[in-house]
Amino acid sequence: MAETEILLESGTNEIEIMEFTIYGELYGINVAKVREIMMSDKVKPIPHAHPSVEGIFKPRDLLLTVIDLPHYLTGSETEKQAKDLFIVTNFNKLHIAFRVHSVVGISRISWKNIQKPDDTISRGDEGVATGIAQCGEDLVTILDFEKIVADIAPETGIQLDEISKLGKRTEVNCPILIAEDSILLTKMIEAALKKAGYDNLTFKNNGQEAWNYLEKVRDDSDLDSKVNLIITDIEMPEMDGHRLTKLVKDDPKLKHIPLIIFSSMINDELMVKGKKLGANEQLSKPEIGHLVEVIDHLIQGRTKNG
Repeated sequence: MAETEILLESGTNEIEIMEFTIYGELYGINVAKVREIMMSDKVKPIPHAHPSVEGIFKPRDLLLTVIDLPHYLTGSETEKQAKDLFIVTNFNKLHIAFRVHSVVGISRISWKNIQKPDDTISRGDEGVATGIAQCGEDLVTILDFEKIVADIAPETGIQLDEISKLGKRTEVNCPILIAEDSILLTKMIEAALKKAGYDNLTFKNNGQEAWNYLEKVRDDSDLDSKVNLIITDIEMPEMDGHRLTKLVKDDPKLKHIPLIIFSSMINDELMVKGKKLGANEQLSKPEIGHLVEVIDHLIQGRTKNG
């Protein structure tokens, strides 16, 4: 079993991609989501599970759900091979093993070398290709593992009823800038924040688009009426959330704006990175109720200080 290490410095706008194959096609996952690689082993089936869920597997003290990724991607039954591997992941506070056919290696590239697939490939908010990466001479399809898990188990995604549990809400005209590349998550975050009373929302598809917007308004005398708070994902094509955080917090005119990193990849190591870059708060998806509480706290703090 080989445990992975995250070697990237903070805010460099680089990503390490683990390349793997399914039926000879190259796919990729952010190394930061990978806990370890294991040889595939016997899996205990679970009755009435999703067709792409093989069952459960307990290699040591950790019980893992195993997802048959070849089946999920093709919809066809797959013949299990002795050389198959399990990629054990950790995101959204879940540990899940994905069956793949082989692991090719790790490439370190800039987010600028990852492009968002157009709708002919990604099928809008239904697609599972979050980006196409140029790794050397190869094109690698970066899969949206959060979307895959949410398809299989919708209860693991953002739940709007968390907002209802917060009690009666009042409308707050606070301009919030949100950098999020997932169309599906953008819709869910928008619905949740509007339900919580925050309806002055500006969405950008990635960190670069958010930074372009901030550069346009940073010299305005009424900057706070344009952006009062920033929420950013980490994984995004062109510019990731860590790079965006670094740019904002290094800018004398923008650094006072509260910034929340809202990502499926929040773990101990990435918490250290985010804190070093100056993020005011870091929350794990899909904790939308907690996100609203943190927004409330930061906005109230700005109102009192202002």
